Amino acid sequence: MAKAEETLANHSDRLNAINIFPVADADTGTNLYQTVRSASQGVQEMEPTADVGAVVAVAGRAAMEQARGNSGTLFAVFLAAMAEPLAGQNRFSGPLLAAALHRAQLRSWSALSDPQPGTFLSVLEAAARGASVVESAMNGDDSNHALALTLDGVVEAALEAVVATENQLVALAAAHVVDAGGVGLLLILDCLRAVVLGDELQEDLLDGLHGYRVQDRNIALDMPEDHGVEVMCTISLTPLAAAGLRMQLDELGESVIISAVSEEMEPTGGYPWRVHVHVPEPAMALDLIHAAGDPSNVSITQLSATADDAHELL
Repeated sequence: MAKAEETLANHSDRLNAINIFPVADADTGTNLYQTVRSASQGVQEMEPTADVGAVVAVAGRAAMEQARGNSGTLFAVFLAAMAEPLAGQNRFSGPLLAAALHRAQLRSWSALSDPQPGTFLSVLEAAARGASVVESAMNGDDSNHALALTLDGVVEAALEAVVATENQLVALAAAHVVDAGGVGLLLILDCLRAVVLGDELQEDLLDGLHGYRVQDRNIALDMPEDHGVEVMCTISLTPLAAAGLRMQLDELGESVIISAVSEEMEPTGGYPWRVHVHVPEPAMALDLIHAAGDPSNVSITQLSATADDAHELL
């Protein structure tokens, strides 16, 4: 988490510059960085433990509670889901990594109401597939050598998927850039590879990605502004109520993501959920959310590439 936080801080400006899908609001790098920073802080503040799953679960919950944007929310879902197969394990291995990535890609695709190829989701799916291919070839070998090969396979598959995003979405093909969220996930996965193997990040990993050179123009700023808003909050709901809220938000807006923050039932009988939606006006979503329950950690951000437009309601 610390390595990913440092890396995304260094890459956030470039990720913002190619952020044009689902809206050109030039904040994917910032959103991912802020969400990863929350996960990193959550881990730093927890009691020491040898349980790998417990560490990832704490990171996932911290990320979920402070998730920002589509990419940040999907990253939080990714972490929370990865923690499940790792629970109770005190050692990382190739088979565990393959199982964790498989769980993460299933949960991430299901969190979105309208999942699209050519995004963070495609890169995650490819990473999970890359891990499974290597793990299957190693016949369940849980040695450190097998883990190293699995991590290499994950990053290689993720890179291929990032390159492919440009031709999977019309907006990316027209702008001749790759997907910002996908690049962000690729960087995070290479951080995992580097730290586990005691290696450095691959300096040439992003070479040749369209739109990612330092001298490339800020594509997002050239796009028409979207005058809608992004509404996010945490709310305690039963699974049935959460499904009902999803249906209502689907009819109202776009980019709907609803995912459980924790699988632990609260005293009210509900579970904490993180909610994300794009709507023309905040009141449209807030009225539905307040009708469903009592939200906390509410944020409202203008969907424009101008950072000064962003504002947050607590």
